[in-house]
This record gives sequence, C-alpha cells and structure tokens, in this order.
Amino acid sequence: MAPRVAVVGGGISGAAAAYRLRVLLGSSADIVLIEQCDRLGGKLYTGSLAGHDFDLGAEAFLARRPEALELAGELGLPVVHPSGMRSALRAGGATVPLPAGTMLGVPATADSVAGVLSARGQRAVAAESSRSAPLLDGDIAVGTLLRERFDDELVDRLVDPLLGGVYAGGADSLGLRATVPALASALDAGAESVTAAVAGLLPNTPSTAPVFGTLPGGLAQLVDRLAEMSRARQLLSRTVREICPTERGWRLQLGAAASAHAPAEPELLADAVVLAVPAPAASKLLAPVLPDAATAFAGIELASMAVIGLALPPEVSLPERAGILIGSGERHADGTEFTAKAFTFSTRKWTHYGTDAVLLRGSVGKFADTRALRYTDAELVRLVRADLAELTGIRDRPLDAVVKRWGGGLPQYSVGHLDRVQRIAESLTRQPTLAIAGAALHGVGVPACIGTADAAARRVAGAVN
Repeated sequence: MAPRVAVVGGGISGAAAAYRLRVLLGSSADIVLIEQCDRLGGKLYTGSLAGHDFDLGAEAFLARRPEALELAGELGLPVVHPSGMRSALRAGGATVPLPAGTMLGVPATADSVAGVLSARGQRAVAAESSRSAPLLDGDIAVGTLLRERFDDELVDRLVDPLLGGVYAGGADSLGLRATVPALASALDAGAESVTAAVAGLLPNTPSTAPVFGTLPGGLAQLVDRLAEMSRARQLLSRTVREICPTERGWRLQLGAAASAHAPAEPELLADAVVLAVPAPAASKLLAPVLPDAATAFAGIELASMAVIGLALPPEVSLPERAGILIGSGERHADGTEFTAKAFTFSTRKWTHYGTDAVLLRGSVGKFADTRALRYTDAELVRLVRADLAELTGIRDRPLDAVVKRWGGGLPQYSVGHLDRVQRIAESLTRQPTLAIAGAALHGVGVPACIGTADAAARRVAGAVN
C-alpha cells in the first residue's frame, strides 16, 4: 500500500519537504500539505507594488550556501544576483559606507571601522588584542561578549543593525554559538582575542562570488513550483489541533482556521508526519508526544516586524547604494528617533526591475521592540517616508505603497539555542516516523530551511519505506 505522509505547515520548509518526499517516495505516495492560511508560502510572500511583483517577506537567499541555488536549478527556475552596489550605514548621525573586513560587524582591526566609530571607539578596538584572552564558558549573548571586549559603540552602531537584518533581533539577546558560530569556534580553539579570531577567519582575498540571489518574479515562485511538482493534496485554511501516534502511524485532528468552514475531514491518518511550523505551534503539538522537545521549542521566542514597500516616480534618484542599515539609537537632526531599522533600495540592488518606478522597502520592528507595529498602515508609510527624507533628502509622494506585517515572523536564536535544538533531535529518536523542519532549527534563511526540509523528508521516507 502506498504510504501517506502529512506535512504540517505550507511555508518554504513544508513545501520543500513535500517536494522532496515526492522525489523519494514516487508517484503513488499520498502527500498531504496542511496550511492554516489560505495560501502557501509563509514568509515568502510576493505582492504587487506599482504593477511589479515585489517581495514583502524574504527578498533574497544566501547564494554561498548551496541549498536554494541547487533547488532552483532542479526546478528550472532562473536566479538573478544583486548589482554589486554596497550598502551604507547610519551611525553617529552620519551615513557612511558599510565597512568591509568585519564578521557581522565584528572587526579584525580598528582601521576597518574607522568611518563608523568615534576615536574612542576605534581605540577600544585597537586595545582589545592586548587584553587577556576571552574565555567562553558555554554560550553567551553576542552583545555581552562584545560590550565587554570593546564597548557599547561597536555593538550599537554596527553589530546590532547587521544582526537585526538577519534575525530581527539585537546583539544583547542573540546567542553567539548559533548566530556567529565561526567566531565561537575560533575562541574555543584558543584565539588570543576577538579581533585575532576574526582576522583568522576572514579570507585573504575576498570572494567575488555573489552573496545573494533571488527569483526575478519573486520568491513566492519557489513555493508555487515546489507545490506544483510535489503534487501534494493541499488542505488550506486548516489547522492541526493534535497529532497522536497510533499502531500504524499517526492520527491528526483537524480544525478550521477562523475564516474557514469546518473541514470535510475532521481527522487524517498518516504513516508519517513532518512538522514545518513555527516554534510555538510545534511546542503545542509535541507536548503530549515528545514533552522534552515541546519544552525546548517553548524556549524559542519570535520577533515581529513589518515591511513597507514604496514605489516612487521614475525621475527620483536614489543614492548609489543597495540600501541603508540604521544603527541603534540613531535620530533625525531634530531628535526624532528613526522608525525604520533598514532600507533596501530595490531598484539599485536588483537589475531586473523596470524603469517606470523607483522601488524600495523599509523594515520596522525587532525582537522586544514592537512600538512601531502599533501604528496604522498609513502612519507607518508616513513615518518611513520621513526616515527616507532624513537619510536621502527624497520627499516625493509615492506612486504606490504597501505594508505587510509579520507577527511572530522570525525565531530568535537566544543563548543556549544549540542545546535546545540538540534536545529536540534527541527526542525525535523515539519517533522515527516524525520529523521537524523550519527556521527554528539551524538557520532562519531560505537555504537553511530547505536543508532542514530535505533532511526531514529523507528521515521519514526512510522510515516508511
């Protein structure tokens, strides 16, 4: 009898798992993809901005990891890379080029951050190598280590905005071992200082390979193609209330999302299950089955944010930059605090957009700072436009504007994250037909999610075969 596998969660992780299961199990397998929203894709969301397909969730994937590039090639999807323009940074009241020669903002030398830090901040970087060697005892917050080794200025002006661009979190809440693992390993191996560790990790010759890639029609195309080629049976606007092991597999209790009618199938029997849901949902579903894993998932908090897309008249000239990151505590000349955490100048960064409008996006909100998300969409557009004017002098009225909010959008890799993930993995050994994928595990980016999906699919395919 052909196996049935239920994949819970229809974001990139769930869609990739469903596709890989089809490849591994063949055409006869019954693959069921269950999603509580009325669409697939999760944080890969391509909307419309002034008639253009425009990503309002993740806008790119890391091209120096293989998973997304290889999967796009396997699916026959074309990939484009950025124009090569570098980003800028708002720090100390000035907009300066984002420095090279750092690892997520952690410098190897004082010279590499000369344009970002004050003279006092540069002296702190220069003096770090003369201090006693840093000793790591377990995990530590990135900010705790760097504030002690350098000072607040490096963290607030440079490290915080760079980490925020990846995790929508801050250096003081993110764990070193999960977010900057190479630095942690170098310190474990006996590096005499943080700057020496970074110097040993940076390549002698910077790579010329593109760092990022995307799909010219929007990243939602990736999920659409995965769903199509998986030939999975899709149950949209459906929630999974409970998963229960049975003698022959699993029983899933189904419910309807708030806006949907009661499901035709109140339960689903499956030979195996892949959970590709956010940490809170995973914790709830696993509590009766694998309580240790549920507890570990409960320790993974989420950050909320929003993306504001703006389309400006075609005659507007953006700075010759891919975007601008904004340091913590930066203010307008009149003392007003910036609302945006970063801008991406999409028309500058990507060459596939047309010339009929100038497209850009601003990001607001981060972990433990949701003040901006209390504003209405119209107020967010107004505030982000004011930030743009302060940074660039551009005050033109947009041709179009769109706001996309992401409540609980990104998992936070806080201190001890790797230990939590290890506990989850150990718990799963007791249930070989259950697997877990998603951003809460080994990385928040698209390639990392695809990697967990592939591993989850191979695990349960091996079990049901």
